[in-house]
Amino acid sequence: MKVGVLLSGCGVYDGSEIHEATLSLLALDHLGVEVQCIAPDIEQHHVINHLTGAEIPEKRNVLIESARIARGKIQALNTVNSDDLDALLLAGGFGAAKNLSTWAFAGADSDILPDVKHLILTMVHAKKPIAALCIAPTVLAKALQGSDIHPQLTVGTTTAPSPYDITAINAGLNSIGAQTIMTTVDGIVIDKTNKIITSPCYMMEASIAQVFVGIEKTCTALIDLVRESTTP
Repeated sequence: MKVGVLLSGCGVYDGSEIHEATLSLLALDHLGVEVQCIAPDIEQHHVINHLTGAEIPEKRNVLIESARIARGKIQALNTVNSDDLDALLLAGGFGAAKNLSTWAFAGADSDILPDVKHLILTMVHAKKPIAALCIAPTVLAKALQGSDIHPQLTVGTTTAPSPYDITAINAGLNSIGAQTIMTTVDGIVIDKTNKIITSPCYMMEASIAQVFVGIEKTCTALIDLVRESTTP
């Protein structure tokens, strides 16, 4: 069994959220599955100083930055064939909303990277499970926008502290065809019809231990869906 882990750089403010990506790789390894890290070979939107939050006047490549997390074992997105994957997981972090899509800047009116949309659509049409963490469900929603697929997704809840406007994000997702469900940081939403699993992670105020609970549940559910699909 092989799971593709789609990364968007290295660092929460301009790439993949490192805790979420690493904990996903750990959880999948514990489940005994093979992992293939992948990322688009493109220039990232911008570079952020993670100490100050200020933008740095330099350029970085999403694939090269993602390779830091993957310890060099990574494949360019445009060389990935969905036929070679049994499932896909999208790590969170602002890179998902800046490099894989432009949700961070345009919300529901954002664009999505064509190669990302193609991979997600081919996985969905092949009925292969997909998981998305943190803000990454917005990428799934953009990929499926305009189709007859209306995924059930979560980016968190308004009943617990969050550094983000969950209400506004939900409204944007619902406006493009998704069905949002409120979920706490350690919860997950399983859309069995479309074989999609989502969890809020750092969309909520949370410790790394709390985030890992949701990620572990997500990865377990992802693999369970693969096994259900392949069981005679």
